[in-house]
Amino acid sequence: MEKLRYERPVIKRLETEMPNKFGARIERTPKTNIDGVLVKSLIENYKSPVFVISEKTVRNTFHKAQKAFTMRYPKVQFAWSYKTNYLDAVCNIYHQEGAWAEVVSGFEYDKAVKNGVDPRKIIFNGPDKTVSDLTKAIVNDSLIHIDHLDELYTIIELTSKLNKRPRVAIRVNMDTGIFPIWDRFGFNYENGQAWDALNKIMASGKMELVGLHCHIGTFIMSTRAYGIAALKLTDLALGLKRKYDHQVKYIDLGGGFASRNTLKGAYLPGMDTTPSFDDYAEEIASALLNAEYPPDDLPLLILETGRALIDDAGFLLGTVISNKRSSTGKRTTIVDIGINLLFTSFWYDHKITPAQEFSQYTEETTMYGPLCMNIDVIRENAVLPLLNKGDHFVIHHVGAYNMTQWMQFINLRPNIVLIDLEGKAHVIRQNETMAVFDQMEKTPEHLRKFEL
Repeated sequence: MEKLRYERPVIKRLETEMPNKFGARIERTPKTNIDGVLVKSLIENYKSPVFVISEKTVRNTFHKAQKAFTMRYPKVQFAWSYKTNYLDAVCNIYHQEGAWAEVVSGFEYDKAVKNGVDPRKIIFNGPDKTVSDLTKAIVNDSLIHIDHLDELYTIIELTSKLNKRPRVAIRVNMDTGIFPIWDRFGFNYENGQAWDALNKIMASGKMELVGLHCHIGTFIMSTRAYGIAALKLTDLALGLKRKYDHQVKYIDLGGGFASRNTLKGAYLPGMDTTPSFDDYAEEIASALLNAEYPPDDLPLLILETGRALIDDAGFLLGTVISNKRSSTGKRTTIVDIGINLLFTSFWYDHKITPAQEFSQYTEETTMYGPLCMNIDVIRENAVLPLLNKGDHFVIHHVGAYNMTQWMQFINLRPNIVLIDLEGKAHVIRQNETMAVFDQMEKTPEHLRKFEL
Protein backbone atom coordinates (compact mmCIF):
# COMPACT_ATOMS: atom_id res chain seq x y z
CA MET A 1 0.00 0.00 0.00
CA GLU A 2 1.42 3.34 -1.07
CA LYS A 3 2.15 5.73 1.77
CA LEU A 4 -0.04 8.85 1.69
CA ARG A 5 1.80 12.08 0.93
CA TYR A 6 2.02 14.47 3.89
CA GLU A 7 0.27 17.80 3.49
CA ARG A 8 1.01 20.58 5.93
CA PRO A 9 -2.18 21.75 7.72
CA VAL A 10 -3.19 25.33 7.01
CA ILE A 11 -5.75 27.76 8.42
CA LYS A 12 -8.06 28.86 5.61
CA ARG A 13 -10.74 31.57 5.42
CA LEU A 14 -14.27 30.42 4.69
CA GLU A 15 -15.53 31.63 1.30
CA THR A 16 -19.03 32.11 -0.07
CA GLU A 17 -17.99 31.56 -3.68
CA MET A 18 -18.35 35.26 -4.46
CA PRO A 19 -15.84 38.14 -4.45
CA ASN A 20 -15.47 39.51 -0.92
CA LYS A 21 -13.10 41.67 1.09
CA PHE A 22 -10.52 38.88 0.96
CA GLY A 23 -10.55 38.85 -2.86
CA ALA A 24 -12.05 36.69 -5.58
CA ARG A 25 -13.31 33.15 -5.12
CA ILE A 26 -10.95 30.27 -5.72
CA GLU A 27 -11.79 28.04 -8.69
CA ARG A 28 -12.01 24.43 -7.60
CA THR A 29 -12.31 22.72 -10.98
CA PRO A 30 -9.14 21.37 -12.65
CA LYS A 31 -8.54 22.14 -16.33
CA THR A 32 -8.00 18.60 -17.57
CA ASN A 33 -8.75 19.15 -21.27
CA ILE A 34 -8.95 21.77 -24.00
CA ASP A 35 -11.80 21.22 -26.45
CA GLY A 36 -11.91 17.59 -25.39
CA VAL A 37 -8.19 16.93 -25.80
CA LEU A 38 -6.54 15.90 -22.53
CA VAL A 39 -3.89 18.25 -21.20
CA LYS A 40 -1.86 15.21 -20.15
CA SER A 41 -1.85 13.82 -23.69
CA LEU A 42 -0.94 17.22 -25.17
CA ILE A 43 2.10 17.39 -22.89
CA GLU A 44 3.03 13.76 -23.62
CA ASN A 45 2.82 14.32 -27.38
CA TYR A 46 4.24 17.83 -27.69
CA LYS A 47 6.39 18.17 -24.52
CA SER A 48 6.21 20.74 -21.76
CA PRO A 49 5.81 23.65 -22.00
CA VAL A 50 3.47 23.92 -24.99
CA PHE A 51 1.16 26.63 -26.31
CA VAL A 52 -2.32 25.49 -27.33
CA ILE A 53 -4.81 27.50 -29.39
CA SER A 54 -8.50 26.62 -29.61
CA GLU A 55 -9.85 27.23 -33.13
CA LYS A 56 -13.38 26.89 -31.78
CA THR A 57 -12.80 29.73 -29.31
CA VAL A 58 -11.16 31.90 -31.98
CA ARG A 59 -14.14 31.60 -34.30
CA ASN A 60 -16.78 31.89 -31.58
CA THR A 61 -15.19 35.03 -30.18
CA PHE A 62 -14.99 36.58 -33.64
CA HIS A 63 -18.66 35.79 -34.27
CA LYS A 64 -19.62 37.50 -31.00
CA ALA A 65 -17.67 40.63 -31.91
CA GLN A 66 -19.03 40.70 -35.45
CA LYS A 67 -22.62 40.25 -34.26
CA ALA A 68 -22.27 42.99 -31.63
CA PHE A 69 -21.22 45.58 -34.22
CA THR A 70 -23.28 44.56 -37.25
CA MET A 71 -26.45 44.56 -35.13
CA ARG A 72 -25.85 48.23 -34.38
CA TYR A 73 -24.14 49.63 -37.46
CA PRO A 74 -24.74 48.69 -41.11
CA LYS A 75 -21.19 48.91 -42.49
CA VAL A 76 -18.51 47.10 -40.45
CA GLN A 77 -15.18 45.60 -41.47
CA PHE A 78 -12.73 43.85 -39.13
CA ALA A 79 -9.01 43.82 -39.93
CA TRP A 80 -6.88 41.26 -38.08
CA SER A 81 -4.00 42.83 -36.15
CA TYR A 82 -0.95 40.82 -37.25
CA LYS A 83 1.28 42.02 -34.41
CA THR A 84 -1.09 40.45 -31.86
CA ASN A 85 -0.46 36.96 -33.21
CA TYR A 86 1.01 36.55 -36.68
CA LEU A 87 1.12 32.77 -36.88
CA ASP A 88 -0.12 31.95 -40.39
CA ALA A 89 -2.69 29.43 -39.14
CA VAL A 90 -4.17 32.00 -36.73
CA CYS A 91 -4.24 34.80 -39.31
CA ASN A 92 -5.92 32.56 -41.85
CA ILE A 93 -8.74 31.71 -39.45
CA TYR A 94 -9.60 35.40 -39.28
CA HIS A 95 -9.23 35.82 -43.04
CA GLN A 96 -11.59 32.88 -43.56
CA GLU A 97 -14.05 34.76 -41.36
CA GLY A 98 -13.75 37.80 -43.61
CA ALA A 99 -11.21 39.95 -41.74
CA TRP A 100 -8.73 42.07 -43.70
CA ALA A 101 -5.10 42.35 -42.56
CA GLU A 102 -3.69 45.18 -40.45
CA VAL A 103 0.12 45.32 -40.36
CA VAL A 104 2.77 47.60 -38.87
CA SER A 105 5.96 46.52 -40.65
CA GLY A 106 7.27 45.32 -43.97
CA PHE A 107 7.73 41.87 -42.41
CA GLU A 108 4.05 41.67 -41.45
CA TYR A 109 3.01 43.09 -44.82
CA ASP A 110 4.91 40.32 -46.61
CA LYS A 111 3.33 37.70 -44.33
CA ALA A 112 -0.15 38.96 -45.21
CA VAL A 113 0.60 38.85 -48.94
CA LYS A 114 2.09 35.37 -48.58
CA ASN A 115 -1.06 34.27 -46.76
CA GLY A 116 -3.05 35.26 -49.84
CA VAL A 117 -4.63 38.50 -48.62
CA ASP A 118 -5.64 40.84 -51.43
CA PRO A 119 -3.15 43.74 -51.10
CA ARG A 120 -6.05 46.18 -51.52
CA LYS A 121 -7.36 44.81 -48.22
CA ILE A 122 -4.14 45.30 -46.26
CA ILE A 123 -4.01 48.30 -43.92
CA PHE A 124 -0.43 49.45 -43.43
CA ASN A 125 0.04 51.24 -40.08
CA GLY A 126 3.10 52.12 -38.03
CA PRO A 127 5.80 54.83 -37.92
CA ASP A 128 8.57 52.82 -39.60
CA LYS A 129 7.61 52.28 -43.22
CA THR A 130 10.74 52.25 -45.36
CA VAL A 131 10.88 53.63 -48.89
CA SER A 132 10.82 50.02 -50.08
CA ASP A 133 7.75 49.30 -47.92
CA LEU A 134 5.91 52.37 -49.17
CA THR A 135 6.80 51.62 -52.78
CA LYS A 136 5.42 48.10 -52.46
CA ALA A 137 2.24 49.34 -50.77
CA ILE A 138 1.67 52.05 -53.39
CA VAL A 139 2.22 49.69 -56.32
CA ASN A 140 -0.13 47.13 -54.71
CA ASP A 141 -2.80 49.78 -53.98
CA SER A 142 -2.82 48.96 -50.26
CA LEU A 143 -4.26 51.33 -47.65
CA ILE A 144 -1.47 53.45 -46.17
CA HIS A 145 -2.10 55.16 -42.83
CA ILE A 146 0.31 58.07 -42.60
CA ASP A 147 1.97 58.50 -39.21
CA HIS A 148 4.10 61.66 -39.59
CA LEU A 149 4.97 64.44 -42.03
CA ASP A 150 8.24 62.87 -43.15
CA GLU A 151 6.26 59.86 -44.30
CA LEU A 152 3.74 62.10 -46.04
CA TYR A 153 6.50 63.89 -47.97
CA THR A 154 8.12 60.57 -48.90
CA ILE A 155 4.82 59.37 -50.34
CA ILE A 156 4.41 62.59 -52.34
CA GLU A 157 7.90 62.08 -53.77
CA LEU A 158 7.16 58.46 -54.65
CA THR A 159 3.91 59.29 -56.43
CA SER A 160 5.85 61.17 -59.10
CA LYS A 161 8.33 58.35 -59.59
CA LEU A 162 5.70 55.59 -59.63
CA ASN A 163 3.00 57.53 -61.47
CA LYS A 164 0.47 56.13 -58.98
CA ARG A 165 -2.17 57.78 -56.84
CA PRO A 166 -1.99 55.95 -53.48
CA ARG A 167 -4.94 55.46 -51.17
CA VAL A 168 -4.10 57.03 -47.81
CA ALA A 169 -5.49 57.92 -44.41
CA ILE A 170 -3.91 59.72 -41.48
CA ARG A 171 -3.55 58.44 -37.96
CA VAL A 172 -4.97 60.89 -35.42
CA ASN A 173 -4.13 61.04 -31.72
CA MET A 174 -6.41 62.81 -29.27
CA ASP A 175 -7.57 63.30 -25.71
CA THR A 176 -10.35 60.81 -24.97
CA GLY A 177 -10.12 60.98 -21.19
CA ILE A 178 -7.62 58.11 -21.05
CA PHE A 179 -4.27 58.66 -19.35
CA PRO A 180 -1.62 58.58 -20.61
CA ILE A 181 -2.61 60.03 -23.99
CA TRP A 182 -1.03 58.07 -26.83
CA ASP A 183 0.34 61.10 -28.68
CA ARG A 184 3.57 59.61 -30.03
CA PHE A 185 1.76 58.16 -33.05
CA GLY A 186 0.02 60.19 -35.72
CA PHE A 187 -1.21 63.79 -35.77
CA ASN A 188 -2.86 65.50 -32.81
CA TYR A 189 -6.49 66.51 -33.05
CA GLU A 190 -6.53 69.22 -30.38
CA ASN A 191 -3.51 71.30 -31.48
CA GLY A 192 -4.33 71.31 -35.20
CA GLN A 193 -1.70 68.83 -36.44
CA ALA A 194 -4.40 66.61 -37.93
CA TRP A 195 -5.91 69.42 -39.96
CA ASP A 196 -2.45 70.52 -41.08
CA ALA A 197 -1.76 67.02 -42.45
CA LEU A 198 -5.19 66.80 -44.12
CA ASN A 199 -4.72 70.19 -45.79
CA LYS A 200 -1.32 69.15 -47.13
CA ILE A 201 -2.77 65.93 -48.56
CA MET A 202 -5.66 67.72 -50.23
CA ALA A 203 -3.43 70.52 -51.56
CA SER A 204 -0.93 68.07 -53.09
CA GLY A 205 -3.54 66.48 -55.32
CA LYS A 206 -1.30 63.41 -55.51
CA MET A 207 -3.11 61.09 -53.08
CA GLU A 208 -6.62 59.76 -52.60
CA LEU A 209 -7.62 60.51 -49.01
CA VAL A 210 -9.92 57.61 -48.19
CA GLY A 211 -10.00 57.36 -44.40
CA LEU A 212 -9.26 58.58 -40.90
CA HIS A 213 -7.67 56.35 -38.28
CA CYS A 214 -6.97 56.37 -34.55
CA HIS A 215 -5.71 53.89 -31.98
CA ILE A 216 -6.27 55.50 -28.61
CA GLY A 217 -4.38 53.02 -26.44
CA THR A 218 -4.24 49.49 -25.15
CA PHE A 219 -6.50 47.50 -22.81
CA ILE A 220 -9.04 50.33 -22.72
CA MET A 221 -11.67 49.59 -20.07
CA SER A 222 -13.67 52.76 -20.79
CA THR A 223 -16.16 52.39 -23.64
CA ARG A 224 -16.85 56.12 -23.45
CA ALA A 225 -13.33 56.81 -24.73
CA TYR A 226 -14.24 55.15 -28.04
CA GLY A 227 -17.36 57.28 -28.32
CA ILE A 228 -15.23 60.40 -27.92
CA ALA A 229 -12.73 59.14 -30.49
CA ALA A 230 -15.50 58.42 -32.99
CA LEU A 231 -16.97 61.90 -32.48
CA LYS A 232 -13.62 63.59 -33.06
CA LEU A 233 -12.89 61.60 -36.21
CA THR A 234 -16.38 62.35 -37.56
CA ASP A 235 -15.74 66.04 -36.83
CA LEU A 236 -12.68 65.88 -39.09
CA ALA A 237 -14.56 63.90 -41.73
CA LEU A 238 -17.49 66.33 -41.82
CA GLY A 239 -15.03 69.25 -41.85
CA LEU A 240 -13.43 67.80 -44.99
CA LYS A 241 -16.85 67.56 -46.56
CA ARG A 242 -17.59 71.18 -45.81
CA LYS A 243 -14.20 72.58 -46.81
CA TYR A 244 -13.30 70.42 -49.80
CA ASP A 245 -16.57 68.68 -50.66
CA HIS A 246 -14.58 65.50 -50.08
CA GLN A 247 -15.97 62.50 -48.24
CA VAL A 248 -13.75 59.88 -46.64
CA LYS A 249 -14.88 56.30 -47.19
CA TYR A 250 -14.06 54.90 -43.77
CA ILE A 251 -13.35 55.64 -40.14
CA ASP A 252 -10.91 53.23 -38.49
CA LEU A 253 -11.06 53.11 -34.68
CA GLY A 254 -8.09 50.76 -34.36
CA GLY A 255 -7.91 48.31 -31.49
CA GLY A 256 -7.31 48.39 -27.75
CA PHE A 257 -10.40 46.52 -26.55
CA ALA A 258 -9.63 44.77 -23.26
CA SER A 259 -9.56 40.99 -22.91
CA ARG A 260 -10.78 39.08 -19.87
CA ASN A 261 -7.33 38.99 -18.29
CA THR A 262 -6.83 40.65 -14.91
CA LEU A 263 -4.44 43.59 -14.78
CA LYS A 264 -1.91 43.61 -11.96
CA GLY A 265 -3.22 45.62 -9.04
CA ALA A 266 -6.87 45.19 -10.03
CA TYR A 267 -9.19 44.38 -7.12
CA LEU A 268 -11.73 42.36 -9.13
CA PRO A 269 -10.95 39.82 -11.85
CA GLY A 270 -11.10 40.84 -15.50
CA MET A 271 -13.76 38.20 -16.09
CA ASP A 272 -16.13 40.42 -14.07
CA THR A 273 -15.01 43.90 -15.11
CA THR A 274 -14.05 43.84 -18.79
CA PRO A 275 -16.59 45.54 -21.08
CA SER A 276 -18.28 43.22 -23.56
CA PHE A 277 -18.21 43.62 -27.34
CA ASP A 278 -21.79 44.85 -27.03
CA ASP A 279 -20.67 47.61 -24.66
CA TYR A 280 -17.97 48.82 -27.05
CA ALA A 281 -20.28 48.54 -30.07
CA GLU A 282 -23.09 50.48 -28.41
CA GLU A 283 -20.82 53.45 -27.70
CA ILE A 284 -19.15 53.50 -31.11
CA ALA A 285 -22.26 52.90 -33.22
CA SER A 286 -24.23 55.58 -31.36
CA ALA A 287 -21.48 58.16 -31.92
CA LEU A 288 -21.37 57.48 -35.67
CA LEU A 289 -25.12 57.26 -36.18
CA ASN A 290 -25.76 60.45 -34.23
CA ALA A 291 -23.29 62.43 -36.36
CA GLU A 292 -24.47 64.51 -39.31
CA TYR A 293 -24.07 61.81 -41.93
CA PRO A 294 -26.90 61.20 -44.39
CA PRO A 295 -28.42 57.81 -43.47
CA ASP A 296 -27.61 56.40 -46.93
CA ASP A 297 -24.02 57.66 -46.93
CA LEU A 298 -22.47 56.42 -43.70
CA PRO A 299 -18.72 55.70 -43.64
CA LEU A 300 -17.42 52.16 -43.33
CA LEU A 301 -16.40 51.37 -39.73
CA ILE A 302 -13.08 49.49 -39.57
CA LEU A 303 -11.95 47.76 -36.37
CA GLU A 304 -8.41 46.44 -35.86
CA THR A 305 -9.23 44.37 -32.79
CA GLY A 306 -6.52 41.96 -31.70
CA ARG A 307 -6.21 41.13 -28.01
CA ALA A 308 -9.94 40.84 -27.29
CA LEU A 309 -10.38 38.41 -30.19
CA ILE A 310 -7.53 35.98 -29.49
CA ASP A 311 -6.56 36.13 -25.80
CA ASP A 312 -9.20 33.68 -24.55
CA ALA A 313 -8.28 31.13 -27.23
CA GLY A 314 -4.68 30.71 -26.05
CA PHE A 315 -3.43 28.40 -23.29
CA LEU A 316 0.06 27.64 -22.01
CA LEU A 317 0.58 24.18 -20.53
CA GLY A 318 3.44 23.56 -18.13
CA THR A 319 4.92 21.34 -15.43
CA VAL A 320 6.03 21.94 -11.84
CA ILE A 321 9.80 21.61 -11.34
CA SER A 322 9.96 21.98 -7.56
CA ASN A 323 8.65 23.72 -4.44
CA LYS A 324 10.65 25.77 -1.95
CA ARG A 325 10.15 28.10 0.97
CA SER A 326 11.43 31.64 0.79
CA SER A 327 13.39 33.21 3.65
CA THR A 328 10.05 34.51 5.00
CA GLY A 329 8.49 31.05 4.85
CA LYS A 330 6.27 31.76 1.84
CA ARG A 331 5.59 28.89 -0.55
CA THR A 332 7.34 29.27 -3.92
CA THR A 333 6.72 27.00 -6.88
CA ILE A 334 9.22 26.74 -9.73
CA VAL A 335 7.78 25.80 -13.13
CA ASP A 336 9.12 25.25 -16.64
CA ILE A 337 7.47 28.40 -18.05
CA GLY A 338 9.40 31.65 -17.82
CA ILE A 339 8.81 35.26 -18.78
CA ASN A 340 10.66 34.55 -22.02
CA LEU A 341 7.47 32.71 -23.08
CA LEU A 342 4.90 34.62 -21.04
CA PHE A 343 5.78 38.25 -21.67
CA THR A 344 2.31 39.40 -20.59
CA SER A 345 2.97 38.21 -17.02
CA PHE A 346 4.59 41.61 -16.52
CA TRP A 347 1.15 43.28 -16.55
CA TYR A 348 -1.42 40.47 -16.08
CA ASP A 349 -2.20 38.22 -13.14
CA HIS A 350 -2.92 35.28 -15.39
CA LYS A 351 -5.43 32.67 -14.26
CA ILE A 352 -3.59 29.43 -13.40
CA THR A 353 -5.44 26.13 -13.03
CA PRO A 354 -4.10 22.68 -12.08
CA ALA A 355 -4.52 20.08 -14.83
CA GLN A 356 -5.31 17.23 -12.45
CA GLU A 357 -7.38 16.69 -9.32
CA PHE A 358 -5.94 18.59 -6.39
CA SER A 359 -6.11 18.92 -2.64
CA GLN A 360 -8.70 21.07 -0.89
CA TYR A 361 -5.88 23.04 0.72
CA THR A 362 -4.65 26.29 -0.82
CA GLU A 363 -1.82 28.62 0.03
CA GLU A 364 -0.51 31.98 -1.12
CA THR A 365 2.20 31.09 -3.60
CA THR A 366 4.78 32.86 -5.73
CA MET A 367 5.23 31.10 -9.07
CA TYR A 368 8.71 31.42 -10.56
CA GLY A 369 9.92 30.44 -13.99
CA PRO A 370 13.09 28.41 -14.67
CA LEU A 371 15.31 31.26 -15.88
CA CYS A 372 18.43 32.33 -14.00
CA MET A 373 17.21 35.86 -13.40
CA ASN A 374 15.35 37.25 -10.39
CA ILE A 375 12.63 38.93 -12.42
CA ASP A 376 11.42 35.60 -13.82
CA VAL A 377 8.11 35.71 -11.94
CA ILE A 378 4.91 34.31 -13.49
CA ARG A 379 2.67 35.23 -10.53
CA GLU A 380 3.89 37.23 -7.57
CA ASN A 381 1.07 36.14 -5.34
CA ALA A 382 -1.59 33.58 -6.20
CA VAL A 383 -3.83 31.49 -3.96
CA LEU A 384 -3.17 28.04 -5.41
CA PRO A 385 -3.66 24.41 -4.43
CA LEU A 386 -0.54 22.55 -3.34
CA LEU A 387 1.10 21.54 -6.60
CA ASN A 388 3.90 18.97 -6.48
CA LYS A 389 6.89 18.15 -8.68
CA GLY A 390 5.67 16.73 -11.99
CA ASP A 391 2.12 18.11 -11.68
CA HIS A 392 0.75 19.89 -14.73
CA PHE A 393 -1.08 23.21 -14.89
CA VAL A 394 -2.72 25.50 -17.44
CA ILE A 395 -2.22 29.26 -17.79
CA HIS A 396 -5.27 30.89 -19.39
CA HIS A 397 -5.82 33.82 -21.77
CA VAL A 398 -2.35 33.89 -23.36
CA GLY A 399 -3.32 34.12 -27.06
CA ALA A 400 -2.35 37.77 -27.54
CA TYR A 401 1.25 38.95 -27.95
CA ASN A 402 3.02 36.09 -26.16
CA MET A 403 3.69 34.24 -29.43
CA THR A 404 5.06 37.39 -31.08
CA GLN A 405 6.91 38.98 -28.16
CA TRP A 406 8.45 35.77 -26.79
CA MET A 407 12.23 35.49 -26.57
CA GLN A 408 14.76 32.77 -27.15
CA PHE A 409 16.59 33.18 -23.85
CA ILE A 410 18.26 30.34 -21.91
CA ASN A 411 15.66 27.87 -23.21
CA LEU A 412 14.46 27.19 -26.75
CA ARG A 413 10.93 28.13 -27.75
CA PRO A 414 8.33 25.33 -27.63
CA ASN A 415 5.71 23.84 -29.95
CA ILE A 416 2.49 25.67 -30.67
CA VAL A 417 -0.52 23.43 -31.24
CA LEU A 418 -3.91 24.28 -32.75
CA ILE A 419 -6.95 22.19 -31.82
CA ASP A 420 -9.34 22.30 -34.77
CA LEU A 421 -13.13 22.21 -34.79
CA GLU A 422 -13.10 18.40 -34.84
CA GLY A 423 -10.85 18.13 -31.78
CA LYS A 424 -7.75 17.21 -33.77
CA ALA A 425 -4.39 18.69 -32.73
CA HIS A 426 -2.04 20.25 -35.31
CA VAL A 427 1.46 21.62 -34.76
CA ILE A 428 1.33 25.11 -36.30
CA ARG A 429 4.82 26.14 -35.20
CA GLN A 430 7.50 23.60 -34.41
CA ASN A 431 9.69 23.85 -31.35
CA GLU A 432 13.15 25.28 -31.91
CA THR A 433 16.23 23.06 -32.04
CA MET A 434 19.96 23.69 -32.12
CA ALA A 435 19.78 23.30 -35.89
CA VAL A 436 17.84 26.59 -36.05
CA PHE A 437 20.82 28.42 -34.55
CA ASP A 438 23.47 26.45 -36.40
CA GLN A 439 22.05 27.55 -39.74
CA MET A 440 22.05 31.23 -38.74
CA GLU A 441 25.33 31.53 -36.85
CA LYS A 442 28.67 32.06 -38.62
CA THR A 443 31.92 31.45 -36.77
CA PRO A 444 35.12 32.97 -38.24
CA GLU A 445 37.73 30.35 -39.09
CA HIS A 446 40.25 31.63 -36.54
CA LEU A 447 37.71 31.05 -33.73
CA ARG A 448 36.85 27.46 -34.57
CA LYS A 449 39.68 25.82 -32.61
CA PHE A 450 40.78 26.18 -29.00
CA GLU A 451 42.49 24.25 -26.22
CA LEU A 452 41.45 24.21 -22.57
